[in-house]
Amino acid sequence: MNANGNGALEGAVIAVAGAAGPAGRATLLRLAEAGAIVVASDADPTRLAEAVDAARYAHGGATVTGDTVDLLDLAAARAWADKTEKEFGRIDGLVHLVGGWRGSATFAETDLADWDLLEKLLIRTVQHTSLAFQAGLQRSDRGRYLLISAAGASKPTEGNAAYSASKAAAEAWTLALADAFRKAGGDEGPKTAAAILIVKALVHDAMRAERPNAKFAGFTDVKELADAIAGVWERPAPEVNGKRLWLTPQP
Repeated sequence: MNANGNGALEGAVIAVAGAAGPAGRATLLRLAEAGAIVVASDADPTRLAEAVDAARYAHGGATVTGDTVDLLDLAAARAWADKTEKEFGRIDGLVHLVGGWRGSATFAETDLADWDLLEKLLIRTVQHTSLAFQAGLQRSDRGRYLLISAAGASKPTEGNAAYSASKAAAEAWTLALADAFRKAGGDEGPKTAAAILIVKALVHDAMRAERPNAKFAGFTDVKELADAIAGVWERPAPEVNGKRLWLTPQP
């Protein structure tokens, strides 16, 4: 992607769910830099407004908007998708960055209340955004649904049972969406893609400042993740649809 935005994202309308965290902020900046119209959502209106303002100020003239959306409500997710497409005339992407983590020291100490929370954050929000945005993405000439997942989904550790199972379920759901895109494309192959970007864990500048001696081995910087997200639009839909794109060594 050229820094001046003359690429696959120029004029694209991209929705970012869970946009107020460090990964979301980096993604808003990167997509705005690439010339996209960015429609951000988060459950935290204050942090969302800060993230949207930061992206706007960094790239004067960029269209970056924010909506407080309850993605645990399917009707609210559908309304967000419909509003976005109606306002901008198209929808070319949904980047799913809604996160959360709960874990325990051992498998026996697993608290099933963690599952109840993670099922909502990591699975329900994927179900609702994918169902809400599928039709609009299929109408696009460059539609992409991107899930950010964790290596632990493929190789769970005992203290991460709830987290890994939630991520694995979200991956399976996203791959089912990819199959729908494949079938919709017919003999010519999919025009729209659903893909999974996989990291070990994420790191950002504030984490490094808090723990200056930590190595963060194998972690992906949120800026690298944002580059990888933008890069998916540079690749043809059949090349990325239904694929796990590893940003960390595959276990």
